[in-house]
Amino acid sequence: MTGFLRHARYVVTENPVTLVAFGLLLFLVVLAFIGPTIAPHDPLATDTARKLEPPTRAHWFGTDQLGRDILSRVVVATRLDLAIALGAVALSFAAGSLLGSCAGYFGGWTDRLVTRVMDTIMAFPLFVLAMGIVAALGNTLANIVYATAVINVPFYARMARAEVNVRRDAGFVHAARLAGNGPARVLAVHVFPNCLPPMMVQVSLNLGWAILNAAALSFIGLGVRPPTPEWGIMVAEGAAFMVSGEWWIALFPGLMLMLAVFCFNLLGDGLRDLIDPRRRT
Repeated sequence: MTGFLRHARYVVTENPVTLVAFGLLLFLVVLAFIGPTIAPHDPLATDTARKLEPPTRAHWFGTDQLGRDILSRVVVATRLDLAIALGAVALSFAAGSLLGSCAGYFGGWTDRLVTRVMDTIMAFPLFVLAMGIVAALGNTLANIVYATAVINVPFYARMARAEVNVRRDAGFVHAARLAGNGPARVLAVHVFPNCLPPMMVQVSLNLGWAILNAAALSFIGLGVRPPTPEWGIMVAEGAAFMVSGEWWIALFPGLMLMLAVFCFNLLGDGLRDLIDPRRRT
């Protein structure tokens, strides 16, 4: 454990970009955990007497069309958006890695079946497919997570298949078989861990895409339902007031959305170096 912590500290401090990415990640995680307790106002409380106020000392991000404090809503929405992204990516990673690993290791009909299913999913425009799933099942939080997970499964399945296919005939795999390990143990213990470093980059990118997908679904009315604070909903509500000059309603949730996606896009290389056993020297 001490060696891993030493390696993690080296990876984080070696590259300034990685340090910034992990710093932003820590900020978002802390905000997600303590956001509701530090929000200066009730994010659902309306005050029509103070609606559409620009940023002031009382309301740092201004107020929206119902007089709700935008700063409080942006802070509280962090937990929901991160939960959607993490849940969707965890499901897609688990399903895609399992399917792709089996396809790459066993080959034959397993490979053909998994490949055809993934090709079928990829044949649809992915956001349109997510819209269809949510529209058919209902725009609940669980269905948003499931829809986002489904459109991300092919990325992990294809990558896991390619990585396992390259390594299934490697020397250490033959040695593991000769030692008496069964196919499932060889795949789970010896092959798949060596495929994780490139997949960590995909996980990082997918976290950003998942947040954007959830926000886009909310923007078009198929995501989280108002008045729940969510970045996509807030941008959609503020878009109608941009022409009349109330820029702050959409700007601040949009900036928070951009910051989260920027963080996860920068995080990929750091996660790869953290997981890669070849870097632990």
